[in-house]
Amino acid sequence: MAKEKQITEPVNYYDGLIVAYERKFQPWESRADKILTRYRDEGRSKQDSDTKFNILWSNVNTLVPATFSKLPQPDVARRFRDQDPVGRVASLILERALGFEIEHYPDYRATMKEGVLDRFLPGRGTAWARYEPHFKAQAAQLPEDGLQVSEDQDEPDEQIDYECAPTDYVNWKDFGHNVARTWEEVFVVWRIVYMHEEGVEERFGKKIASTLSYDATPEDKKKELAQQETKKQARIYEIWDKQKKRVFWMSRSKKQMLDERDDPLGLQDFFPCPRPLYATMTNDSLVPVPDFALYQDQARELDTIADRIDGLVKMLQVKGCYDASTPELARLFTEGVNGTLIPVKNFAAFAERKGLQGSMDLVDLKPIYEAIKVCFESAREIINFIYQITGISDIVRGQTEASETLGAQQLKVNFVGLRLGDMKRDVARFATDLLQLKAQIMCHHYSPQTIMAMAAVEQLAPADQQLIPQAMALLLGQERMTNPDALSPNPLRAFRIEVNADSLIELDDRAEKEDAKEFLGGLSKFLETAGQIGMVAPQMIPMMVEIIKWATTKFKVGKNLEGTLDQAIEQLKVAAQQPPPPNPEVMKVQEDAKVEAQKIQSADQQQQREMGMKDQQHQREMQMKDVQHQREMKLKETQGIRDTDADMKKHEMTTSAKKSIESEKAAASSKPVVQIDAQKAMESVANDLVQMAKQNQQAHQQQTQALIQVMEQMKQAVEMMAKVMMSPREHTVSARDQSGKISKSISRLM
Repeated sequence: MAKEKQITEPVNYYDGLIVAYERKFQPWESRADKILTRYRDEGRSKQDSDTKFNILWSNVNTLVPATFSKLPQPDVARRFRDQDPVGRVASLILERALGFEIEHYPDYRATMKEGVLDRFLPGRGTAWARYEPHFKAQAAQLPEDGLQVSEDQDEPDEQIDYECAPTDYVNWKDFGHNVARTWEEVFVVWRIVYMHEEGVEERFGKKIASTLSYDATPEDKKKELAQQETKKQARIYEIWDKQKKRVFWMSRSKKQMLDERDDPLGLQDFFPCPRPLYATMTNDSLVPVPDFALYQDQARELDTIADRIDGLVKMLQVKGCYDASTPELARLFTEGVNGTLIPVKNFAAFAERKGLQGSMDLVDLKPIYEAIKVCFESAREIINFIYQITGISDIVRGQTEASETLGAQQLKVNFVGLRLGDMKRDVARFATDLLQLKAQIMCHHYSPQTIMAMAAVEQLAPADQQLIPQAMALLLGQERMTNPDALSPNPLRAFRIEVNADSLIELDDRAEKEDAKEFLGGLSKFLETAGQIGMVAPQMIPMMVEIIKWATTKFKVGKNLEGTLDQAIEQLKVAAQQPPPPNPEVMKVQEDAKVEAQKIQSADQQQQREMGMKDQQHQREMQMKDVQHQREMKLKETQGIRDTDADMKKHEMTTSAKKSIESEKAAASSKPVVQIDAQKAMESVANDLVQMAKQNQQAHQQQTQALIQVMEQMKQAVEMMAKVMMSPREHTVSARDQSGKISKSISRLM
């Protein structure tokens, strides 16, 4: 009993929320039904012949393409546009996967189109996101000896064939939430799902399928189903409770809870649906006010005028009466065509009655024409009132007058931007929310192989392919890269990437092209200026490339250039740390200056060598002169000593001779006198001495001359050695010959 009470309590709780919602939104649903009937021009009886002007259809088919004209494309980028190559590659992978998802499957396009249409008709467009894996049976591993039969054999394993994250359109009558003033106060949302018995059995089991009542049909098909016998369906409520973080499936007809689960998708805001597309709203209620309700009175007046115009146009025909005495006049407007004349009997009497003027009188059509003209003027005024209410101007419809100036047309464009800007932003927000739901489901549930296959990562640039593992870890989490069943962090909570929808408005394409032209023109001028600055200050080049990157990322095509720009910036930063390469002209000037400096240095060195050699030669000459002078002095001293010795010897010999003469004289005195010529004897002795001195002097002079010759040869050898140092190849042999001569002279001198 306690268990049954526990099961029925959630049923009663959520049933109470649904009842409160139906009570609150019932007037809006009734009004929306009438608006749809008016839009489709239904509900007319055969007796109702009133003419109507369907301004609602005209306005809706103008506003829908003005706010949603093409399929929105995902725009995934780094949140802060900083230097984050891993975040950039992760954004690129997720954007390519989302692009494949929305282009390959038609659900996103249909959901967006139907949601926008509901926004402009009943006043609320809703959608629902879900995860849908498709499995296929895995081939069983059979033993080599054949199929093994066993009673406890399990069913064949299943593996994922493909995965998708469809977005379902939810009819405005099949969506609900707890009664609240704003969307932020909503904590429970639900949608009604109509399922056949086979679907219920597959989803909830055969036991539950047998207990449900299949007596419901979608509201928009009741009239069609009433005319034919069709198998009905069960109405099942799918309820998402944000406070409990649980999902319930309930049948109100049986007051039965079919299933309940914990958060199955792991979305950031829990709800699998974005904030609906609302029409006019106030802060005290989530009941929308359809746009048509704001100008329904003017639309009714326009219908009245249209009906009046229809009546006046029907009256605008030739009518009158004629004289019965001339029955031929009745054939005037039936047979009198293409210049055919009708004969009249007694034409003279007919002419006396002033012919046709006297025999026929027609209804005056001018008052009818004037009335029709006034009606059209009134209709135009009412249409202008409606355009002011809805925010539609003539420029949106492509209707301009030739007399209008460019300024007047620009004012109309600005007026349209002010009025329709909020609608465009709301549609863009709705598309972005759906894309974010898809992205979260893909990152939380898709296998890494599925995402990489959808993004075709093998076609990325080689530099980006190196960052794929890190980028996938950022999107799916490091654990899910190895274990697909592990929990994945929400990529939107990583605060590094953001998911948006690109431009949805076809009218913005022209502005984008103009912006692109302006950007390219400004870029060319910037590059010209930047080139001049870069030549003067190369350290400014990275900053200028950053400016180009900032401007480029404002355009959709700029995403493909971000990687190249990032790589260029890194290369420039590395190059900035290294010395800049020399300018060829500067290098040429430097080389010329270096050659000139080498020439000057060589000339200086040559001059210094010559001066040094001259100094050395001068020193050697001085040394040789000193040596020669010393030798001469020594020779003179030796000669003087020798002369002195000779004189002394001469004196001694003279003295000795004198003594011997005196002794001989003394002996002679004692002996018989012998006549000796003393003078001749003295002269003979002196001559002998002189001859001996001359011979000694000649020998000394020969030695002196040999020494002088050796000194001269040494001088020539020194000069030859200096020449050899300057050009050794030319004077090596001469130096050797001179050296040989010096050696021979020295040997002779010795």
